[in-house]
Amino acid sequence: MFSVIFPGQGSQIVGMGKEFYDKFDLVKNLFKEADETLGFSISKLISDGPKEKLDLTANTQPAIFLISYSIFNVITKEFNIDLNKAKYFAGHSLGEYSALSCAGYLNFSDTLKILRIRGEAMQNSVPKGQGGMVAVLGSTVEIIERILKENEKNFNVEIANDNSEGQIVLSGKIEDLDRLILVLKENTIKNIKLPVSAPFHCGLMSKATNIMSEELNKLSFNQVQNKLISNVTANEIISVEELKNLLIKQIENRVRWRESVVNMINNEVNHFIEIGPGKVLSGLVKRISREVKIDTINNQEDIESLKI
Repeated sequence: MFSVIFPGQGSQIVGMGKEFYDKFDLVKNLFKEADETLGFSISKLISDGPKEKLDLTANTQPAIFLISYSIFNVITKEFNIDLNKAKYFAGHSLGEYSALSCAGYLNFSDTLKILRIRGEAMQNSVPKGQGGMVAVLGSTVEIIERILKENEKNFNVEIANDNSEGQIVLSGKIEDLDRLILVLKENTIKNIKLPVSAPFHCGLMSKATNIMSEELNKLSFNQVQNKLISNVTANEIISVEELKNLLIKQIENRVRWRESVVNMINNEVNHFIEIGPGKVLSGLVKRISREVKIDTINNQEDIESLKI
């Protein structure tokens, strides 16, 4: 059995999706619709940059979704490969929106609009330069949780992403992260400050939660048969109502990617297909399990060699 997975922020590059855009009218039409829906030329930003503008969260989120959605539709409509036979759809952070849209829960234009709002809300939740994120390498969630608990009076830092064995990302205010880094060094735990504009998936995102709560409740979700895995619980989402609530919670809560992959494998998934720019999730899945098959779809050749 296979699962379809979709990447999150950080996978974007200028020129992503160019091969699909050049070869398929379906993709050109989706890019055109995206420009009209968003009221600016996201297609030009994706193809020409500048990188600094593409990297702004408010642009990155709809841009990555547009590429993932386009590739998904090329696979299903141009190559007649039935990805709806997937056991699960799942995505990392913003990738969860790519997953739910490709699975049929939300239409294309509504997903673009909500991701534009989500990106702006997350970007503006904390003044620039006040918050950040740190990647911790080669440690475990249990060790990091213990360090955070022991130092809760010294700094307030939260686990933002539990990505894979030995890769955890933490969020907080810059001064708190600096104090954390000193403690990590004392424990000889390797860490890297990430080049992000805000401290995602922690309590500092509360303004974004309020905005997304209001906006998500305006949307009309479809009840479909395809199964989604939640970032917040790492388990299957049971209903549309639960989906909305979990998308609101997702803003401040930990992305439980490692647990999500483990749970999918425990539920008979032995093949993961990553759809979207780059191959970040494929690398994470490999670190979680060496036993599963992984396909990354970045060009037509990848589709032609895909077997499900």
